Amino acid sequence: MSKNKKIPVGVVYSTDPTFDFSYDQAEEPDTLAPEKQNFKIQLDKKARAGKQVTLISGFIGKTDDLDALGKKLKNHCGCGGSVKDGEILLQGDFREKTLEFLTKLGYKAKKSGA
Repeated sequence: MSKNKKIPVGVVYSTDPTFDFSYDQAEEPDTLAPEKQNFKIQLDKKARAGKQVTLISGFIGKTDDLDALGKKLKNHCGCGGSVKDGEILLQGDFREKTLEFLTKLGYKAKKSGA
């Protein structure tokens, strides 16, 4: 199934031939300016077979902008990773490098956890 196709929740079947399910799609909020973003950078190992990942959360904005920021971070750190559920995952421990890079770009970021 394509990513753009939304499944209506709660409607299983209708016998009305004129039925048109209008699915009110929640719009994404506009991307905030970098100085208004508050990122939380943490190291995570849970449910990853002991492998370390750097988890960056707290982004408010459009998913395209989050994808672009995730790509910049992966290129800067020289690692793999993904962007999903409003979070950026970087494979490995890159907390210091990520914090430095985000502050240089003008974002407010802080390390969280041990």
